[in-house]
Amino acid sequence: MAEKEDLLKDLKIDRSKSAEEKSIQSNKFLLFGLATIIILFFGWFFLSEDQAKIVTTFTVKSLNTNDSSVSSILDASGYVVARRRATVSSKITGKVMKVFVEEGMYVKEGQLLAQLDDSTMIADLNYALSQLKEAKRVLNRTQELASRQLASQASLDAAQTSLEGLEALTEVKRQTVEDMKIVAPFSGVVVYKAAQPGEMISPVSAGGGFTKTGICTIVDMDSLEVEVDVNEAFINRVTPGQPVIANLNAYSKWDIPAKVIAIIPTADRSKATVKVRIALLEKDKRVLPDMGIRVSFLQAIKQNNTTTKKDGVMVPNAAVSLINNEPYVQVVSKGKIKYKKVNIVEESSNYSRVTSGLSAGAILVAKFDNSLKEDQKVKIN
Repeated sequence: MAEKEDLLKDLKIDRSKSAEEKSIQSNKFLLFGLATIIILFFGWFFLSEDQAKIVTTFTVKSLNTNDSSVSSILDASGYVVARRRATVSSKITGKVMKVFVEEGMYVKEGQLLAQLDDSTMIADLNYALSQLKEAKRVLNRTQELASRQLASQASLDAAQTSLEGLEALTEVKRQTVEDMKIVAPFSGVVVYKAAQPGEMISPVSAGGGFTKTGICTIVDMDSLEVEVDVNEAFINRVTPGQPVIANLNAYSKWDIPAKVIAIIPTADRSKATVKVRIALLEKDKRVLPDMGIRVSFLQAIKQNNTTTKKDGVMVPNAAVSLINNEPYVQVVSKGKIKYKKVNIVEESSNYSRVTSGLSAGAILVAKFDNSLKEDQKVKIN
């Protein structure tokens, strides 16, 4: 019986598998349809883009943009330097107890930078104060005795002199204690930290030992300027106050306006150059000490005031074409071609002066193309 039942089960149709197969097939058709739509869309998009013709353009310029222009007459290279730069040290040799600054910190004039070991100086000051106190008591007793004719004038003068000497000595000791506090001589940025707590510093070099000669180096960023070496054969092209354009090596496309401060009145015989100081007219955080920089010395070229000013704009002759005996140009606006009728009042061998129909800044097709239609899409070369 079991064998017959098994045979009957084999003859049954499994309809669940058929439903699953239909579902898979329908999903396949759906995905295929979506892929076809996407391919058709991108194909249409790229084909429509390919239809945009590439053209070479010309930007319309006014005939009277500026009263004068400038040109570079000399180029030179140099470095950014700081006129106020100081390595801050102490007046006397001492041991560093604390350092309150790090590289990159901005400090104000008079701000505490470091503290040296002042224990010995404080002890000397306390001893001087006790001596001063005793000298005041001696002077008071001597004055009292002198008032009763029991002390001579010489004794009174000696007591007075002793008191004045101890007062001066106390001030010296007090100043020595203050000198153990290293403060900023001017406002600026800390660019180098030279000492650490526990090290010895001295105002003079220790001859190759472990004694430091300073706490830190401070640079006044407002005092940054440029120093360049100009060949002495061309120094006659440079004058104080002359306009300059500076370009940092790190930002070659950034034009920084500047001017000549002074020409250092001495030459370097080994390099045959003369040093020139240049002021940067714009302050910016990107300008850092010791950066490499290139400068162009400019010379203003003034136009002749007697020349009559001409109105209109200048366009190439090739950009103009006659349509029904009227001059037209092809203007590129928002990626499409627009035909513009213009009025030409003067022509030269290469350019035409247009007084109406165009304004400065308009973009034209540099060479009139008859195959371009109104509102046709184009790409600028």
